[in-house]
Amino acid sequence: MVAELGRLGWRAKLGLGWQISQLSDNLAPFIGPGTPRYGFYGDQPMSLGDAPEVFSELGELSDLESFLRHVSSPEDLAEVNLAELEKTLGRDSREALERLAKVVTVLKEDGLISNDDSRLVLTPKGLKRIGESALLELFSKGDDSRLGDHALAKSGTGSDLEYETKPYEFGDSFNLNINRTITNALLRTGAQVPVKVSPDDFEIEKTEKLARASTVLLLDLSLSMPLRDNFLTAKKVAMALHSLISTRYPKDFLSIIGFSEVARCIEPSVLPEVSWDYVYGTNMEHAMLLAREILRFQDGYKQIIMITDGEPTAHIMPGGEVFFSYPSSPETISATLKEVMRCTREDIRINTFVLDATRELKRFMEKFASINKGRVFYTDPDNLGKFVLVDFLVNRSKVI
Repeated sequence: MVAELGRLGWRAKLGLGWQISQLSDNLAPFIGPGTPRYGFYGDQPMSLGDAPEVFSELGELSDLESFLRHVSSPEDLAEVNLAELEKTLGRDSREALERLAKVVTVLKEDGLISNDDSRLVLTPKGLKRIGESALLELFSKGDDSRLGDHALAKSGTGSDLEYETKPYEFGDSFNLNINRTITNALLRTGAQVPVKVSPDDFEIEKTEKLARASTVLLLDLSLSMPLRDNFLTAKKVAMALHSLISTRYPKDFLSIIGFSEVARCIEPSVLPEVSWDYVYGTNMEHAMLLAREILRFQDGYKQIIMITDGEPTAHIMPGGEVFFSYPSSPETISATLKEVMRCTREDIRINTFVLDATRELKRFMEKFASINKGRVFYTDPDNLGKFVLVDFLVNRSKVI
C-alpha cells in the first residue's frame, strides 16, 4: 500500500510539475523580473475595454506561478484555491493536487510522516518501512537459496539465550535457571519445606557465543553517480543494508559515510533525503580515514563496504586542504593506497562494489585489493543490491 501511495504521490507531483513548467513557458513572453510586464502578439486586435480583464487574468497567473514555485511542503498546497486552479490549469491539475493531499493525509494517519516545524519528515516507523521495502525488493531479485539465517554452532558467554541449561561453574555468568535449580535440590534432598539449595544444585542458562560485526558503509556521492544513473540504486542498497542489520543483527554496528570532495558521516534517519553533492572529486582516502577512526572504537569483525563508480580524484593535503585532479594524480593514488595500508594493519577488511568500471579504475582496484586482500565486485545497478546483501550475509555467517 505504501509503495502504491508513493508512486501515486510521485505521479501527482510530476503531473503538477509538468503543468507548472508548461505554465511558465507560456507566461515567459509576458512575465519579466520585478513588476510584471506583458507583451501581446498575434493577429487578433484587443479593444481597450478588454484590457482590464486580460490584465487581471495575467496577474492571477503570475501570482499562481509564483506561489507554486515556492511551495516547500505538500501541506502548503492546501492554500491553493482549487476552483481557480482548475480554471487556470484544468481539471487534471486539480485532481493531481487533490491526490497529493490524500497521500499526505494517509501517510500521516499511518504514522509514517509527521510535521517538524514547517516541513514534513519521516518518522522512525516511516524510515523502517522504507528500509523494509528496499530490502524486500532487493532480496526478491536475488537467489533465495543463498539468503537466510545462518546458525552459529558454538556456545559461550553472551546475552542471547539458547533455552538450554548447564551446571554452574566458577567464572560463568550467573544467569540462574530457578526451575532447574529447585528441581536439582528436590532430587537431592527429597520433597521437603523449606527447600535446601546448595551450590551444587545451581544450573544456569546457556547463551549463544556473541558474533558481532562492525561495518562502515562508504557511499559515493560524487556527481558522476547521478550522471551515470547509479545514485538512486546505491542509496536504496544503503537503506536496505541498514534495515537488514538493525532487524536481523541488532547487536552489530553500522555507520554510513558519504564521500565526494570530502567525506562525512550520515545518520540513517536522513538517508531517504540524502542527495549527491554538486562538486567534483571522489575522496576515498578521507572516507577510509573516517571509517578507520570509527572502527577503532568497535569490536568484533571489522569491515568497510564501499560503493563507487570512479577512481580516486581527491585527497586531503597535510595542511588540511583538499587536492583535486582529474584524471587521478599519482599523489592522490599514493595517498589513497597508504590509507588502505593503514586499514589493513588495523585488521579492517574492505570489500568494494564498483559500477561502470573503466580500465583505469580496474587497474587501481587491483592494487587496492592486493594490499587489503578484500574483494572487488564489478557490477551494475540492477545487480548491486544482490551483490552487496548476499556478500554481507555470507561474510556475516563466518563471524564467530
